[in-house]
This record gives sequence, C-alpha cells and structure tokens, in this order.
Amino acid sequence: MATPDWYHREILDPGKQPLFCLLLGLIGAFLFIRISVRMIRAQVSWWPQNVTPGGLHIHHVVFGAVFMIVAGMGLASPAGHHRPWGEVLGALFGIGTALVLDEFALILHLQDVYWSEQGRLSVDTVVLGTAACGLLLLGATPFGVSDASTDGAPVSDWSYVTAILLNGALALVTIAKGKTFTGLLGILVPLFALVGAVRLAQPGSPWARRFYREGSRKAGRAVAREEREGWRRTLRIRVYDAIAGRPTDARPSTPPSNPPPAPPQ
Repeated sequence: MATPDWYHREILDPGKQPLFCLLLGLIGAFLFIRISVRMIRAQVSWWPQNVTPGGLHIHHVVFGAVFMIVAGMGLASPAGHHRPWGEVLGALFGIGTALVLDEFALILHLQDVYWSEQGRLSVDTVVLGTAACGLLLLGATPFGVSDASTDGAPVSDWSYVTAILLNGALALVTIAKGKTFTGLLGILVPLFALVGAVRLAQPGSPWARRFYREGSRKAGRAVAREEREGWRRTLRIRVYDAIAGRPTDARPSTPPSNPPPAPPQ
C-alpha cells in the first residue's frame, strides 16, 4: 500500500516519523493501561492482575521510567538517527511517557491517590503531553522562536532572547491566573499564552489573590465568569470519567490493623 503524499510531505520528509511513533505510543499505551486498571478494579477474573512479586506492588510508573531511560539513551545514540531504530525507540519512549504520566499524581503526592479526586491530575498531564506532542508534530517550536523573523532573513540572538522572554512572561502570567493547561500550551503556541494572559484570572488563583481585592469589580466578574463557564469543567470531568474511570474517595492515611489486599493500579 502506497504511503499517502501528505504523510511523505508532513512526516517523512521533515524527519518527524520518530515523533509520530512517540505520539502513537503515548496514546496507545495510555488507553491500554487505563483499560487494564479498570478491568483489575472490576476484578475481572480472566484479566491479568497486579504485578506483586513477594507481596510488593510494582506500579506501572516503574516500567515507564525504565522504558523512558532505555529509549532516551537509544535516541541520543547514533542508532537513534537511523531507521527503524529511531521509530522503535520513539514509540518506546511514548509508551514509557504514558505509563509515567498516568501515575503522575502518585509521584507528586508520594501516596496512592490513583482512584481519588487528586488522581485526575494524572489524566490532565497525559492530555497536556499528548497536545504538546501533537503541536510539535505540526511544527510548533517553544516560545515561537522560529517566528522571530517574518521575512526569512537571519535573526540576531537578541531577537530570539526577546521572543523567549516575551512569550515566556505571557505563559507565566497565564499560569498564575489559574489557566495552567493554557499557559503550558502557550509555551509552544504563543497565541494561547496571549489570550490567557489578557483574560480574567480564575477565582482563588495566585493572580486573583494578589491583584483582585475582595469585593472589587474584577473579583465579581471573575466569579461570574467561573460560574457561567462551569459547564466546561463538567464536560471535562465526564469525558475523563468515560476514558479513565470515575474516582472514589481517597484511602485513609492510617491503614487498619488487618489491611485488605492492595487495591488495583
């Protein structure tokens, strides 16, 4: 079967096939691991259970870290610049990234919050990582430095520094306004950071606490906008529940005297 012309033009010719394989590995591994943990959570008898050698529950973030280390070393080696190793290692890195990000909340909290409300952070990071990889595949560059010149002429180092500082500042303002997802995407697409920086901050964000006095007009507008756009959060939660499973209450920090078997991960 012939490769479509667009794939040659957009993926093969610019040398993006390893990145494309990384994206496929990330998405595929995340969907698989979420199906797996949900099957384990439902105690499906024929599905493989947790890896617990000697009673030690090995989380899949461990396998992800190993995959990322092996793939990263391979991609940095001469073999990573040749086919098919670049594609194979790229896919392996994507798989490892998915396994690590899927348990990002556990790493952050240093406790098992996988099925708790805090565990939603892991899904956020996977979505963010997928979006960033997709933007890189489409040709986005950090802080928009490739757009520092519009006439094709060589640009000076100061032009790059100015672009990085300006776009970086916009991204930081956006994050400070409580729009973390938009701000991080703004690192690759400055337009996101610009829009996030000029919009009202979310109530309770560092920016709102610092610059919106209690009872002020801006504080009221921020609360009103948050209530008006609450449907977006509801939709996001429902999509997350459909893909990753609905969270339950976090486990108590102090285990009982006769603890039950470790919950599925």
